[in-house]
Amino acid sequence: MTIAGSIILIMLGAILTWAVEFDLAGLDINVVGVILMLGGLVGLLFGIYRITVTRRAVGPIDEPVHRHEIIAEPETRRTTVYEERRHYDEPPL
Repeated sequence: MTIAGSIILIMLGAILTWAVEFDLAGLDINVVGVILMLGGLVGLLFGIYRITVTRRAVGPIDEPVHRHEIIAEPETRRTTVYEERRHYDEPPL
């Protein structure tokens, strides 16, 4: 049960306990509301416990992480461009 589902159960139980004025033969709406609130509270506590255990658990680390490792940059290639000069007595291209 998620935390949001637990909060919804608590709210629904509170509405049934204090806001509903309805009588059914053999069923007490106030008791149903209290049961829903208690179930929501248990679910909320379990959800919070599960989140804290999940965030605290850390798996084994096989090798240390080197944060200051220097990576050599690849060599830059130089491109040489040869331009041919046109003589003015040559015909245009």
